[in-house]
Amino acid sequence: MRRRTQTAAAVGGSLLLLTLTGCGAADMTEQPSPFANAEGAKTVTLSVQSWVGAQSNVAVAQYLLEHELGYRVDTVQVDEVPAWDALSQGRVDAILEDWGHPDQEARYVKDKKTITRGGDLGVTGHIGWYVPTYFAEQHPDVTDWKNLDTYAERFRTPESGGKGQLMDGSPSYVTNDKALVKNLKLDYQVVFAGSEAAQITQMKQFAKEKKPFLTYWYEPQWLFEKVPMTEVKLPPYEEGCDADPEKVACAYPHTPLQKYLNSDFAAAGGSAADFLRKFTWSKEDQNEVSLMIAEQKLSPGEAAKKWVDSHESTWRPWLS
Repeated sequence: MRRRTQTAAAVGGSLLLLTLTGCGAADMTEQPSPFANAEGAKTVTLSVQSWVGAQSNVAVAQYLLEHELGYRVDTVQVDEVPAWDALSQGRVDAILEDWGHPDQEARYVKDKKTITRGGDLGVTGHIGWYVPTYFAEQHPDVTDWKNLDTYAERFRTPESGGKGQLMDGSPSYVTNDKALVKNLKLDYQVVFAGSEAAQITQMKQFAKEKKPFLTYWYEPQWLFEKVPMTEVKLPPYEEGCDADPEKVACAYPHTPLQKYLNSDFAAAGGSAADFLRKFTWSKEDQNEVSLMIAEQKLSPGEAAKKWVDSHESTWRPWLS
């Protein structure tokens, strides 16, 4: 995305999707997968980011690759930017959800040509600032950024140093929030929860107690169904308004999420590469799987199977 991170490696055909606990980040340029870009072997290695929506993509892709196409699938968690390096070097075969990294795309897709576009995921992502809907209904003017300072005291926490708290997730996520607070001259402090899971825990606790909060958040995301939130309107996004990270003073864009393949894998990956190009689904599909993983506590494999069993009309065309 502009967001996200984490580490880990899976072995054999098992799906090792770590829970979102803010683990340290892995550099895949130092940690090769045994299966990625393996010539002649029916194996695929997928990069999986630390947020649950990305885990849902990988869980369903892995399930179908293994049960319908007969591949062995390895998954590796890695930071957003190092994932591009790993993909370029053939250490992973595919990234299924990228929120927009124009510098990496220019370097690897346009110049080096070691990475190939894999097409739209079918989901449009958007980052923004949100308040709980119960607070927005009581104070409708809070949804305009110009009025946020009026409520800074209401959003204050012990961690925000006398200012209002703007809660972010992992420090590794790409965020403009510190620049926005500075450039819009707001009486707020960005406070990082540490991970998506930690941020969700805090928001659910605030909601349980009906407390006000202001948070960086994004869609698609299953939590909106459990904690309804209303977006705060920031200055409108215009092309190029976020080009200089230090001078950003506009809203985040709406971003059609993209897939990317290692170029060698794209050319020689056979039915697996074809399948991943055709893999497209809606935010409702992704949220359905994410809800099963994050809230119902199903394993990613169990959630994938449940979704696959009830959505054949969606996934069957990916195999043709």
